[in-house]
Amino acid sequence: MKIAFYGSSLLSAYWNGAATYYRGMLSELAKRGYQITFYEPDAFDRQQHKDIEPPDYARVVVYPATETALQTVMAEAADADVVVKASGVGVFDDELLEGVMALARPHAVKIFWDVDAPATLAHLRANPGDVMHRVLPQLDLVLTYGGGPPVVNAYQGFGARLCRPVYNALDPTTHHPVAAQQRFEGDLNFLANRLPDREARVEEFFLKPAARLAERRFLIGGNGWDDKAMPDNVRRIGHVGTADHNAFNCSPLAVLNVARDSMADVGFSPATRVFEAAGAGACLITDAWEGIELFLTPDEEVLVARDGQDVAEHVAALTPARARAIGEAARQRILAEHTYARRAAEADALIRHEAVAKRERSLA
Repeated sequence: MKIAFYGSSLLSAYWNGAATYYRGMLSELAKRGYQITFYEPDAFDRQQHKDIEPPDYARVVVYPATETALQTVMAEAADADVVVKASGVGVFDDELLEGVMALARPHAVKIFWDVDAPATLAHLRANPGDVMHRVLPQLDLVLTYGGGPPVVNAYQGFGARLCRPVYNALDPTTHHPVAAQQRFEGDLNFLANRLPDREARVEEFFLKPAARLAERRFLIGGNGWDDKAMPDNVRRIGHVGTADHNAFNCSPLAVLNVARDSMADVGFSPATRVFEAAGAGACLITDAWEGIELFLTPDEEVLVARDGQDVAEHVAALTPARARAIGEAARQRILAEHTYARRAAEADALIRHEAVAKRERSLA
């Protein structure tokens, strides 16, 4: 089956946290026989910060962020068996959603794939006239990369025929243990772009522990932190390319995950960073969110913190031997239960079921 997938970017992870998810999912779907074309706009300097070349598992069409180019790439939806519009493309999101679903042929499986469901649902609640309200009942599937029962119930309450989470996961060929590198060494590393709905939690879970543990070394990577006031023992290194993520995770005593406000409130939404760190065998400290035990067992495979004091206490008590044991236990759990090969099997089954159901309905 041919998939036309309209998303933010497959080639660049620059200000684009969904890239790892797209790459893991689509590479595995390609192994299951799908022919994938990924459409991404030339926007937000992503093409100037590409971290991969076009992969062999997908044809990538980079189009100018203009209305003329938009019409051209939308028209190609008519050639696909599966049409996917992802959330957060960043330009022409409404036009893409309405356009590609209208142009899809009658028997095509039409999917909205949400990589930030809490934000999308909050927008739907606040904007009853949004395009999504009109389009949602016409879709065959809503897939989300997190959210669990609260997100499923909310989407179906807005009229979605079927909503299913297909969670973030691990691609073990991409994220795995490597040798430590001195430039990334420290007691606690944290990697995330600076976003308004994460900043207060970063202050609580990262900067406050750093201030309490002045003798320990803290490292922060990601865009946007240059002008943020931080304790003297915090070193900032800016954007960290995906090629360096393994070393970033393997070099410190522990790695921190901090969910955005909406993700923490909804729960059941482990970030890609959780699986990247676990796949590298890193000792992960995460802020608390509902559903974590479905992915990693607290105190055995992950350390969970309710606040900054908990983070500081975890770091202060952690020994290299215990950090290695927790990291290896997490790696084994994720390899056994949470790979993109498993996630793609789930998505494949959903897509093929819908394709058969649509054909049967057309013959009835």
